[in-house]
Amino acid sequence: MKQVLSALAIALVAAATPVAAQQVPGTADVSKVQAGTYKADPNHTQVVWSVDHMGFSMLTGMFGQITGSLTIDPKEPAKAKLEIEVPTSGLVVTSEKFAKHLATPEFLDVEKHPTATFRSTSIEASGEKATIVGDLTLHGVTKPVTLQAVFHGVGVNPMNKAETIGFSATAKVKRSDFGLGAFAPVVSDEVDLTIAGAFEK
Repeated sequence: MKQVLSALAIALVAAATPVAAQQVPGTADVSKVQAGTYKADPNHTQVVWSVDHMGFSMLTGMFGQITGSLTIDPKEPAKAKLEIEVPTSGLVVTSEKFAKHLATPEFLDVEKHPTATFRSTSIEASGEKATIVGDLTLHGVTKPVTLQAVFHGVGVNPMNKAETIGFSATAKVKRSDFGLGAFAPVVSDEVDLTIAGAFEK
């Protein structure tokens, strides 16, 4: 019995070794960022929103299929430019019925306003953190929004060999500022945004 258990333990260690030997390709070393223009990876870039739903729960949804670009020079971070396009039809929520409700003219009015955009107007960077101010156009309304961004990692994506950099960011907006204030304050007017951005060169 001991021999069987010993053999099993050796087999498990041997099987796990290749996985353990693998390294995460991204590194949180901002000095390795290369200057250039990077395109948003639509498969790994997302915007998650969260609202207080009637005081009962925090309700979230996610926008995906995001496109755009980031132009950056580590030597002159203040000159970086970020442009993002978010298809409002890419909204993912808890049910198809709810998604259709949010797509109506009462909320996003997807047929009339199929895209939301964000274009930076200024960037202040310090180490791994940056404050990104830009114009958010949503539901046909443009308002300034501030993103608090944090550098996450840089490296070569082993799947497609593309030089990749990633950031996370947070922001707060009032949906009523964009003509989306239905049912406020029963459903909170303030919306928390959490953004995961991956950009490929």
